[in-house]
Amino acid sequence: MAMQKIDIGRAKQICANKGLHPGKVKGTTGIQFTKGSNSRLDVIGWEEFESILRQRGLAIYESGGWMKIMKA
Repeated sequence: MAMQKIDIGRAKQICANKGLHPGKVKGTTGIQFTKGSNSRLDVIGWEEFESILRQRGLAIYESGGWMKIMKA
């Protein structure tokens, strides 16, 4: 199944269903989704997450419930 670009609203739904939160890799501009128990990541708000997506030209892609952040 191919990855399909999704909007932030759909990403929020998937995260809510899976217990995920937006996260930022400590000391970098890297972002990913996290359950919040990872010492390498800080949980951030959706507003900051969306801002980083825009600044870095990234988008969220989904396939079968799995999400990946890639260049748009």
